[in-house]
Amino acid sequence: MLPTLESLDEGLGGLDGRRILLRADFNVPLGADGQIADDFRIKAALPTIRWLSQQGAAVTACSHLGRPDGKPDPQYTLAPVQARLGELAPGVELLENLRFDPGETGNDDRLVQQLVDGCDGYVNDAFGASHRAHASIMGPPGYLPGAAGRLLAKEAEVLLGLRAKPKRPFVAVLGGAKVSDKLGVIDALLETADEVVIGGGMCFTFLAALGHSVGGSLLQSDQIEACARLLGSGAPIRLPSDITALAPGERVVQAGVELRPDWRGLDIGPGTAAEFSDLIAEAGTVLWNGPMGLFEDPRFAAGTKVVAQALADSRAFTVVGGGDSAAAVRQFGFDREMDHVSTGGGASLELIEQGDLPGLRALRESIGTREEDSNG
Repeated sequence: MLPTLESLDEGLGGLDGRRILLRADFNVPLGADGQIADDFRIKAALPTIRWLSQQGAAVTACSHLGRPDGKPDPQYTLAPVQARLGELAPGVELLENLRFDPGETGNDDRLVQQLVDGCDGYVNDAFGASHRAHASIMGPPGYLPGAAGRLLAKEAEVLLGLRAKPKRPFVAVLGGAKVSDKLGVIDALLETADEVVIGGGMCFTFLAALGHSVGGSLLQSDQIEACARLLGSGAPIRLPSDITALAPGERVVQAGVELRPDWRGLDIGPGTAAEFSDLIAEAGTVLWNGPMGLFEDPRFAAGTKVVAQALADSRAFTVVGGGDSAAAVRQFGFDREMDHVSTGGGASLELIEQGDLPGLRALRESIGTREEDSNG
């Protein structure tokens, strides 16, 4: 069990006047003008921030943004986030980008001690960063009583519930570019899912493993054997039956699963989108992680949009596993129709695959929790 905000309040004898270090995930997309393109992650932290503030705590938030390579970089400043946070939650202090200091990714105790100095408690609400063993995630629970924020607690509850007790049938819809990024989670899902549906760029390595010609589509040749092993195991894996491809001359063509050498598959075909939608319609639980094609290009967005629509229309418990899938449901306007949209793509996959994350372990072992455990 993760320590809760309420247990932190109780352990500190109340939060009024206490200074709380909040690790948030404000790694928001920025436009060409340097302004926030999507404030979803900032808003996702508000329930935790508001609860802490209502108890009288002074909140100091910290986050990373982008990959500034361990040194200050103006394009990754948190100034735009600070401005938006000031509008949504006045009075909350925000430290500058954690990754301006190489100690963050290096899990350096020097940085940890700077972060916790003067603080009374620590709250982790940065689910999207909790699969990283970084200083702001791993270090503070060793010095301060820790707790999971509302967002982190909800993410853990929902995603671990997929492993433990999904309402059946449980259908997992996986897409994205690289099959190598998803093999571990496919193995884990096959232990609980009734169907694993595969689209996106990763489907072509599976199709190649069945002997189909995939033309110039994305292919990880070194993963063909692993895909063949999974397919040969009798696992309930569903692959596309048709493909939307790009042919010479920028022609968009519909094809089966045998592509010409100069064709490049960039989306599942309409027949496959309908088949996948039928599976979703009959499901009790659906997990979706990864787009079905190059949805940023309107010519290859149909498969992803049809799947998103199917989830929105479904009576199943629907979980969108962050990353590009979350971006897609927001782009198509279906985000409010989903039961849970995760804020962490890589973190959600790792939690489903392994059943735990470094940041969750650190909270369970935090000072206040250890003392509670030792006292019975």
